[in-house]
Amino acid sequence: MEKIKIAIIDDHSIFREGIMLVLNQIEDFQVDFDTDNGFQFLDYLSNNTPDVVLMDVNMPVIGGVETTKKALQINPNLKIIALTMFSDLTHYTHMIEAGALGFVIKNASKDELYTAIKTVENGGNYFSQEILQKLALQSVSKNNFNKEQLTQREMEIIQLICQGKTTGEIAAELFISVKTVESHRANTYKKANVRNLAELIIWAVKNNYFSI
Repeated sequence: MEKIKIAIIDDHSIFREGIMLVLNQIEDFQVDFDTDNGFQFLDYLSNNTPDVVLMDVNMPVIGGVETTKKALQINPNLKIIALTMFSDLTHYTHMIEAGALGFVIKNASKDELYTAIKTVENGGNYFSQEILQKLALQSVSKNNFNKEQLTQREMEIIQLICQGKTTGEIAAELFISVKTVESHRANTYKKANVRNLAELIIWAVKNNYFSI
């Protein structure tokens, strides 16, 4: 079986080396690149395409948000997971807007890292429970949204998305086509005024459509 190629961008060398050691012990994974500098990662992308990127949020030369934006300009299909120690919702929002597909707290266990990487590599989104709990506690602005605007099927799909299910998995579980799932998902984007799955998950948690 082909291994999942992982790139790690983090300016804390001890943490980076530790996570490399952990991930390389997992049979499915192979750390192909690591650096403490976002610009070096962008140069690496000129000739390489990792399956999953672990991106530190706060770095001195070029931050995780800007590195993520520039990386996705080079390769819009990159799957980026943010690594963070922060509890400030602003960092999450900026990284999601930049295109990150998930967040993992830096003190995550080996099992959680495995789940996060596999979920995102398979086309899903992943958020550490600590992050979802913090999001749920934030004050919510619902923009005059009312629950009746969502259909029962749309609410079912939101629940499955928040559980990290991919489009294909949702289609199979609900016995509907992938195109139907994509249509319902597009409708929820419009109703919730979000642009991607990660933003939809944050919106769902903040508006009590998904319980932690």
